Amino acid sequence: MTDSNPYDLIVIGGGPGGYVASIRCAQQGMRVACIDHSPLPGGTCLREGCIPSKVLLESSAHFDHASHQLAQHGVMVETPRLDLTRMMKRKDQTVHMLGKGVESLFKKHEITFFQGMGTVQAPGQVSLTLVNGDLQELKAERILLAMGSESVEIPQIPLDGDRMVTSSEALCWQEPPAHLLIVGGGYIGLELGSVWRRLGSRVTVVESQERILPAMDEGLAKEAQRLFARQGMVFMCGQKVLSAQTHASGCMLAMDNGSQLEGTHILTAVGRMPRSRGEDLKQLGIQLDERGFIRINEQFETSVKGIYALGDLVPGPMLAHKAEEEAVVLAKQWNGQPARMDYERIPSVIYTHPEIASIGWSEEHLTASQVPYKKGTFHFRANGRARAVGQVDGWVKMLADPTDGKILGVHILGEVAGELIHEAAVVMRFGGAVQDLAEVCHAHPTFSEALKESALAVDEQAIHA
Repeated sequence: MTDSNPYDLIVIGGGPGGYVASIRCAQQGMRVACIDHSPLPGGTCLREGCIPSKVLLESSAHFDHASHQLAQHGVMVETPRLDLTRMMKRKDQTVHMLGKGVESLFKKHEITFFQGMGTVQAPGQVSLTLVNGDLQELKAERILLAMGSESVEIPQIPLDGDRMVTSSEALCWQEPPAHLLIVGGGYIGLELGSVWRRLGSRVTVVESQERILPAMDEGLAKEAQRLFARQGMVFMCGQKVLSAQTHASGCMLAMDNGSQLEGTHILTAVGRMPRSRGEDLKQLGIQLDERGFIRINEQFETSVKGIYALGDLVPGPMLAHKAEEEAVVLAKQWNGQPARMDYERIPSVIYTHPEIASIGWSEEHLTASQVPYKKGTFHFRANGRARAVGQVDGWVKMLADPTDGKILGVHILGEVAGELIHEAAVVMRFGGAVQDLAEVCHAHPTFSEALKESALAVDEQAIHA
């Protein structure tokens, strides 16, 4: 290797998978270059996904809480006034600060960051086009593809970036839409629908399946839909969009049942697709599956030797933490350590109110697979901390093997579900049983006691149910 190409690894993509792989490999002594089209690393998750949406969810929750819930605690305030400009500024500042944080980590670990577009010319060779138009050729023994994903666009809805948008634009509106029509009842649609409903928008969710969150536990999804409807969201499930158009006063969706739905804005939230369809990948002979995901082996290597891929580019849940964990496993393998991904125990969280979190298998999957199980459920209305806080909606459902008690799945709908799920994740990681979780002394009063009670409920031993 020459001094002009001083890299052991070139990472294309600076999102959670790419930047974590860069850092971990650099920590192991590799000389790393990372390429991303944005001025700071962080990827879609940081710039227009996980982080900005959670900032707006938190800010809008404060606004909603002040508007409707403080009085029940004896806190009387004047009607709150929304300053959306300041709210958006806080979101942008948070994104920038976290991006600068990743940048500082790159400097700490002597990772070379290029802002530009990287194209794999051949194994070990990347053509880099910098933002100023300059071209460079980079070489390394290994190349890691981590370009992430993008919003699925459907031909029925011609996006215009104004009235008909994806989640990227919906995170930047300068005033709440009067009536937001959301096409897609998954986590993106529900989270952004929650933001704008809290800030004053009418929100209607159109889902082609018979229920929202079709990939999650059915009982959890149905209860979540009931709670969101109580909050003011309107749901139209089992209906497909045939076309969409804008007019002088807003937008219109034409449905397959012959009806029309009027609104002021349309958000498409029907999922994401891997950024894997470039001509360079085809020319290299990198194999894709029928959904456009890059085929890899257990070492994350593609069909072309020396070229690897992870994150949203490869099969599995399209989640930032899945990409990060793949990056850590990959670096361990390259460092000679035994490591493999456990795709069956990746937690999933939806940051609505109440939050939704799951890990492992659903009841529907176990039933369809003819896997025997037993179930324990505990409602937050019987939890002392939930009563004290005033957040009693939802429950914890635990599924376990009837023979040895090993936890097969946990599904939580309720306050701080996204934090609680990791207690189950740790037990499952070590092959633990419901009895192990049930025998842990939990502090009182805490929300986490609901997990202990649901574990006890599996054997009909719950104390407070």
